Amino acid sequence: MQYSEPILKAVKKIGGGVMLPHKKRTAENPSVPLPPPEKVVIPMLQHIGAPCQPLVKKGDTVYVGTKIGDSEQFVSAPIHSSVSGTVSAIGNIMLPSGKECQTVEIVSDGLMTPDPELKPFFVNSKEDLIAAARASGLVGLGGAGFPSGVKLNFSPDKQPDTLIINAAECEPYLTCDYRECMENSENILEGIYLIKEILGFEQVIIAVEDNKPKAIKALYEMAADSRDVGNKIKLMTLKSKYPQGAEKVIIYSATGREVPMGKLPIDVGCVVMNVTSVSALNTFIKTGMPLVNKKVTVDGNAIKEPKNVIVPIGTPIKDLLEFCGLKTHPRKILYGGPMMGTAVLNTDMPILKQNNGILAFGRKGAFKPDEHNCIRCGRCAAVCPMRLRPFEIEHAQNIGDIDRLKALNTDYCMECGCCSYACPSKRNVTQAVRLAKTKLRAAR
Repeated sequence: MQYSEPILKAVKKIGGGVMLPHKKRTAENPSVPLPPPEKVVIPMLQHIGAPCQPLVKKGDTVYVGTKIGDSEQFVSAPIHSSVSGTVSAIGNIMLPSGKECQTVEIVSDGLMTPDPELKPFFVNSKEDLIAAARASGLVGLGGAGFPSGVKLNFSPDKQPDTLIINAAECEPYLTCDYRECMENSENILEGIYLIKEILGFEQVIIAVEDNKPKAIKALYEMAADSRDVGNKIKLMTLKSKYPQGAEKVIIYSATGREVPMGKLPIDVGCVVMNVTSVSALNTFIKTGMPLVNKKVTVDGNAIKEPKNVIVPIGTPIKDLLEFCGLKTHPRKILYGGPMMGTAVLNTDMPILKQNNGILAFGRKGAFKPDEHNCIRCGRCAAVCPMRLRPFEIEHAQNIGDIDRLKALNTDYCMECGCCSYACPSKRNVTQAVRLAKTKLRAAR
């Protein structure tokens, strides 16, 4: 396709990173809704920050969008019912991260009746937008789960000039952000305009990897919209290289700015929002319906019919596996992609706000090669996008050298998994660095 205006290219090339097989076989599969589940189990911790406290009790009637959990802490996000029905229990769960939290269990009535008190949320100021982001229960939908109401609540002395819309979706298998671009482009565009005007960004960069030509076409048409007075919204294609979609990496690629260790994107004049997060926020503002479902890619070599599925939050993973079918008994199931995803213990685990994929693998896909001794080849350092020395961090972690871990800037690791992927000795380098970061937190 010929474009009337040039599409921006990355300002800086990603340092390190790895080339991965894409395996985006669900890319052209339109998203399909999951039938109402019989029961949902909704954890009160689905975000970075303080857990919510249940606002309902056993026997209460709830609707789709009813607020069922909240916290008075600043870094938190409220949680809402994803089905209509009756609260059957207040329980507990251990999440794959190892953290325990309370849950609200709801038996669905199968009707999916919206809460009658929901109404559009009018936004005319920065304070209104921040309130809307919090009230919607929105968190970063690209994986980390940082509350959006906190991200947008920056102080006047740190006014950012650039909003980056992250549509990179660089992990293998995952295509739910791509489907959002294809299916809800107008909703995304409305959200971008609203955020830009209310928060006063000088420019908006919609960043997408160059392996998504149809998404590039759709996003280009968004960026070239006649409503963009002053041509402030630009489309940028990025080289398809993992972890191109990581927040600090995409800021560097799009603007050339580096986020120093211990600092946030706002400190270099940037705010990064996942493309699906923008869409969800605009939906809440227009309708009053908070974040109650999630578009999830279901794939892996154990899945019979890979799909993008619109899932009520709190739905057990087993419901998705039944919906898509299994070719073989899964030996490993992941929340998220194969690089940064987290293994789950069983299929009773619920879908969370920040989940963008459920991958199920049979014996072959779950095979874990034996570790061998480090040969000091330095490949892990060569592919590290944060320019760390993972092999040295692993050694310092093994001997418990806290001072050395600090000197090696261990906390700067984003746990992208490139080091483990590139290691010829098949060492679990990323896991060692995770343990090292845990030791540093405990030491502080």
